[in-house]
Amino acid sequence: MARVLIVDDSPTETHKMTTILEKHSHEVITAVSGEEGVAKAKETLPDVVLMDIVMPGLNGFQATRQLSKHGTTSHIPVIIVTTKDQETDRLWGQRQGAKGYLTKPIEDNTLMSAISDVLAG
Repeated sequence: MARVLIVDDSPTETHKMTTILEKHSHEVITAVSGEEGVAKAKETLPDVVLMDIVMPGLNGFQATRQLSKHGTTSHIPVIIVTTKDQETDRLWGQRQGAKGYLTKPIEDNTLMSAISDVLAG
């Protein structure tokens, strides 16, 4: 199945998404900050990145922009997974290069559907 990088500073959210993904036989890599997420994406080249927005240091919008602009990682789809539910946040996420946008709390079928969609192109 897919290799998924979760970038989220919340251990609870990371555990929740990891449980869902592993139940569906996906390999999970985790990072707790935007900086670590960008570094791990370049190092491991995951099939998809699940990106939180609100994190200390490099936020999810900035990290998504870096991944979408970098030659090594620009092909990797980023799905923003956040509590921010404003239309302006969704649009800004798209402008940074995100291919999907989900709001927390996340449901199993919603997450799996979004991953399938971005992996299908």
